[in-house]
Amino acid sequence: MRFSQSFLDEIRDRVPISSVVGQRVSFDRKKSNPAKGDHWACCPFHGEKTPSFHCEDRKGRYHCFGCGVSGDHFRFLTELDGLPFPEAVERIAEMAGVPMPAPDPQAAAREEKRATLSDVMALAAAFFQQQLQGAQGAHARAYLRERGLGSAVQARFGMGYAPDSRNALKSYLADKGIDQKAMEACGVLVSGEGIAVSYDRFRDRIMFPIEDTRGRVIAFGGRAMNPEAPAKYLNSPETELFHKSRVLFNHGPARRAAQSAETLVAVEGYVDVIALSQAGIEHAVAPLGTALTEEQLDMMWRITAEPILCFDGDEAGRKAAYRAADLALPKIAAGRSLRFALLPDGKDPDDLIRSDGADALKSELTRALPLADILFMRETAGGAFNTPERRAELERGLFAQVGRIGDETVRRFYGQDMRRRLNSLFGGANRQSNAGQGGDRRFGSRRDDAVKGTGRLTVSDSLARSRLLARQGASMGVREAALVMILVTHPALVGEHFEALERLDLGHGELTDLLSALMEGLAIGRFSDDDEAARQFLVERGLGEILAQTEQLVRRARFWPAEAEAALDDAREAFRQALHLHQVSRSLNRELRDAEAELGRDPTDANYRHFLEIQRRFRDARATEALLDGFGLQSGRGKTRVES
Repeated sequence: MRFSQSFLDEIRDRVPISSVVGQRVSFDRKKSNPAKGDHWACCPFHGEKTPSFHCEDRKGRYHCFGCGVSGDHFRFLTELDGLPFPEAVERIAEMAGVPMPAPDPQAAAREEKRATLSDVMALAAAFFQQQLQGAQGAHARAYLRERGLGSAVQARFGMGYAPDSRNALKSYLADKGIDQKAMEACGVLVSGEGIAVSYDRFRDRIMFPIEDTRGRVIAFGGRAMNPEAPAKYLNSPETELFHKSRVLFNHGPARRAAQSAETLVAVEGYVDVIALSQAGIEHAVAPLGTALTEEQLDMMWRITAEPILCFDGDEAGRKAAYRAADLALPKIAAGRSLRFALLPDGKDPDDLIRSDGADALKSELTRALPLADILFMRETAGGAFNTPERRAELERGLFAQVGRIGDETVRRFYGQDMRRRLNSLFGGANRQSNAGQGGDRRFGSRRDDAVKGTGRLTVSDSLARSRLLARQGASMGVREAALVMILVTHPALVGEHFEALERLDLGHGELTDLLSALMEGLAIGRFSDDDEAARQFLVERGLGEILAQTEQLVRRARFWPAEAEAALDDAREAFRQALHLHQVSRSLNRELRDAEAELGRDPTDANYRHFLEIQRRFRDARATEALLDGFGLQSGRGKTRVES
């Protein structure tokens, strides 16, 4: 159904967004300011312990500074609860006390059909549950008891039994006044060309109802009791209600449980989900008899940043893990990836729990591997890389996979990580193969020659020692520390550069924490241009120690524009120069690594000239760095400017 913009604006304006969000989260009383319509909470879209999710009634918007989600009233309901847009509109309209506009006849017919099908599915689910508890379900109950699935868990998941009959469900629904076309539309009957009389799709099977996010039965999965049955598991066909590529078994309950568990576990089957639930792991879902789809992956990412995919410990399980990695690779980004739990050989989650207990499975989940490990594992599994050609083939394959990553920043870091792994792998292989051979130089030394100046590709010693070539992230860099300290001592600059700061990559986790807290403090009005208030806010956020370390490092460097006594104009100019140099430095580092890698793969004159050009640009950037260092080291200038 289409809605006019005026209608959407009216109901949105009548309902504060905090009223919608507040139904699903608990607002932080210390950070929130209800009088101003300003509210903070732990994000319902990803697990976190400190509130970074902000909603503002004046703007009618929400935004999470942790995972980046944002939107309005309707998007909150469609993204978090999985509601269709018309249902989200209906819910907001009800809260606003505004009647829904009259729908068009065709839309009304479709909704009426969906409602009718939902009623049929509810009746079918009730029938299967009755049969499980009746005389015909005795052998099914015995099987479930053997699997450790007692009456409590049977009731929790609405499990049932389809009798070994061609028309038991058909007759039951007919007695309830359901016509055959509705049964066929729900997929509970098999009909079509060449079938004279339609019959029950599910026969002699343990039944698992599949629900949508609102708890309505939309399909069934059936596990055959007869070991000779052609299909061990059978799902409902695609219907008006059910599109299996866009559904996860146990989605609704798992999403709610994931908020406290701070993660989500995806397993391969219904029984695995139920076994995990019995073991206290309520935040588990499963695809429906097929490989994981993009839609299902997106659904999991809406719940948590790094869902854990738990696969059976056999060859099929490993192949499934590799397929999932291929599916995810183009879509990963900062705050959106996967981890993989590969179980011991020959066991699925249910087997492991029954043989070794719930703690054994929980231990496997805590040791889940990151996506980068799975990628490297697949490319190196069973390989012998004892020749240059085989190493080149491995490198080409790895970087072809890295090239599929859509996010530029993540792709760059993956490239760095894979280069480190290759250097470690090849270095170890060559040390072994070169043992007793006079200490031949190890494979990959071209890069060492380039940086250290020991071969054809020379770089001056002074350039090699320059901070421009220093790797960021392992330790705090002076320039990056100075950038943050200028913002602490002159917090007005945070507002001036807010958009640039949102995209700034400092390469150091604790400095990034300081920067994020400064942006948050400014956004909620804890300070504007008061450096003492900014410091106090950082201390309240538990960042006092790293703040002290940062300030000490900058003072040792005698970088006076970062002191509170420096004039705002001086601090602004120093920040502008330092930010520019930081961006140039990181860009040149990326280009240098890429040029080195390309030269290592293809040592042509053109690639050599390209490498020399980057050297020249490094020298120019180093000259700029010297100017900035000089500006910062003249501590007398800052005081003179302040006093004048």
